[in-house]
Amino acid sequence: MIDSRLRTLQLVAHHGSVTAAAKALHFTSSAVSQQLRGLADELGVALVRQVGRRMEPTAAGHVLLRHAEVLHAGAEIARAELAGTEDAPGRIGLCGFSTAASRFLVPTAAALRDRFPGLAIQVMDAEPERCIDLLLAGDCDLALLVVDDRVPPGTDRRFEQHPVLDDPIDLAVPVGHHLTARSEVTLRDAASEQWITCRPGSAYHRLTLAACQAAGFRPTVAHYSDEWDTGTALVAHGFGIFMLPRLAPDHRAGEVVRLRLSGSAAPVRRIVAVTRAGAAAQPVITHALASITSAAEAISSEA
Repeated sequence: MIDSRLRTLQLVAHHGSVTAAAKALHFTSSAVSQQLRGLADELGVALVRQVGRRMEPTAAGHVLLRHAEVLHAGAEIARAELAGTEDAPGRIGLCGFSTAASRFLVPTAAALRDRFPGLAIQVMDAEPERCIDLLLAGDCDLALLVVDDRVPPGTDRRFEQHPVLDDPIDLAVPVGHHLTARSEVTLRDAASEQWITCRPGSAYHRLTLAACQAAGFRPTVAHYSDEWDTGTALVAHGFGIFMLPRLAPDHRAGEVVRLRLSGSAAPVRRIVAVTRAGAAAQPVITHALASITSAAEAISSEA
């Protein structure tokens, strides 16, 4: 519907790299470069330039990107109107981090299958940065993300954000730990403990450090684990304590105690659903968002 080279330009501008854009689009770097050259030659203007290590849009490139945002949003709205004229609902791609995929996306996929029997549905586990690439490339239509510095701000006109849930963070400690005897526990109470976190650079590692810093201390990290199962196993065997999202499952309920944190520094993960601008008007995506909202309300009522 729209010149695919505009999507290529968007991804190069988003990443500041031809190589990263090519990876997101499943193209070769030379194919991306060729698309950019072809578009620039056709328009008679330079669209990108090398600035240090980054590939940046020129003034003309920024103008074209602004129009591309409007065009793509309009295309999504057009798809919504077209969806009302056809019996076949097409396809939808749903992506998100693993906990959200299991708690929200799989039930939503099942609800969509029941509501739209002819719909092709694909669910993907993906980290936030990958989810944004999937949305921009058109490989995914709705992403569930934890809001952090890798998620585009709400003012980014390429996307629409839909609040889903604020997921409180609990403190996982071994059975018999001295903090279990307290009626209330703050994050500051655990300042002297040995900590288990996700790998450095990951979203959850940054969340852990930011939460501890807000509570007035820097945690002593003894072990790293990107999986809830491994993290709670380390806790169960006395190797440290672990921050565990309320949505994360209890796999060692008899060996690990989840303490609900109190105080102003109690950390929370804010979860949002992100779509391309204009896409939420499509009936299938409207239904998906409604299913996710219903699941979030049910989870909140259980808390």
